[in-house]
Amino acid sequence: MKAKNLSERDKKHLWHPLTQHKLHSSMLAITKAKEALLYDEEGKEYIDGIASWYTCMYGHCNDYIVEKAYKQMQTLDQVVFSGFTHEPAVLLSETLIKILPENQKKLFLSDNGSTSTEIGIKMALQYHFNQGNKRQVMLAFEDGFHGDTFGSMSVSSLSVYNGPFEDFFIEVERIPTPTVENIDTIILNLQTRLKKADIAGFIYEPLVQGAAAMKMHDADGLNKILTVLKQHNVITIADEVMTGFGKTGKNFASDYMSVKPDVICMSKALTAGLVPMAITSCTQKVYDAFYSDDIAKGLFHGHTYTANPIACTAALAGIELLQSDKMQKNINRIIASHQKFNEEIKNHPKVANTRQCGIIFALDLAIKMERYGNLRDKLFKHFMDNGVFLRPLGNTIYILAPYVVSEAQMQKIYSTIKSALEIV
Repeated sequence: MKAKNLSERDKKHLWHPLTQHKLHSSMLAITKAKEALLYDEEGKEYIDGIASWYTCMYGHCNDYIVEKAYKQMQTLDQVVFSGFTHEPAVLLSETLIKILPENQKKLFLSDNGSTSTEIGIKMALQYHFNQGNKRQVMLAFEDGFHGDTFGSMSVSSLSVYNGPFEDFFIEVERIPTPTVENIDTIILNLQTRLKKADIAGFIYEPLVQGAAAMKMHDADGLNKILTVLKQHNVITIADEVMTGFGKTGKNFASDYMSVKPDVICMSKALTAGLVPMAITSCTQKVYDAFYSDDIAKGLFHGHTYTANPIACTAALAGIELLQSDKMQKNINRIIASHQKFNEEIKNHPKVANTRQCGIIFALDLAIKMERYGNLRDKLFKHFMDNGVFLRPLGNTIYILAPYVVSEAQMQKIYSTIKSALEIV
């Protein structure tokens, strides 16, 4: 007998990410989305307070992006990108390079955030290999997260995700994120460690560590770390999969530092949530280490849907919207709203601390909680019951809404967070 709704039908065959199905057997069926709203199969609406994992920044089913993608579908849907090229990819390269830090010169396209960082790691390791230098150690921040493929897992440090696979990882060493108190010690230890000349690359989430519950660090400390690493020819890799395309208040978090990365990893908001795609950009110096008469020195990494024309077209439309006066005003409006909310909530007895970077706002509850425990589930249910989709990370509640979210919707998000403080 056919199950009566999508949630029931889902249970028969589907295996969901980050889910222990014995503990969480039912999935909420979403049937449509528009701007900052999601709708379930019962017709209930939810404000998408995290832009569906930081992707749909210009709003769900954005008419301008959808129309551009539809026109592209009628001309060229897909073609192999090895040996071929096409207008959407070329135009995207020309457009994206203009808003990236000025040292970025080459773009390698792939299909998701994990592969963008995987490629960045491979670029760093092979950069030294191609020059006959034995540098096989990667450096990363403590509490970092860079994806779920093996290289990206190796440089991540969330053991709840990585436990069964750690024996297979590449060699990684970790340093703390910088603070005013620890930066001098970090620099001193780095200078000593770098004398061995075996560190190939440093991968980091600039300013905001997303999966670490929106843990934030300052630009000045990161700038000092990057300066030292550059002096020792360590390839620096900015994982901007989450932070990129306006979320920190600038196009990229790397725009806050005077020292720019050698490599930048992008995905998520790159295609505005419409279709999957990723890009790993790099400097001319990195690219030149692969440019050779020796075919083996090439970067032999590829994905079937690399530079999909529809995805490239969606990315182009998204970049155009990002640069528009309307979207920039929206970003500034959200930043100001968060600042006002912060003044209201920061001294609440159940709030341990608050922090903000651009449109990203987070608060930690003054309560110990498991990352995926019962109290976290209680909070999630409270938000959903009140028509707000927020996804707490342990005792951290964060907001990362689409740029098109209305002021009334923002106030509803805030009021729902305030009411949640009364039930924990």
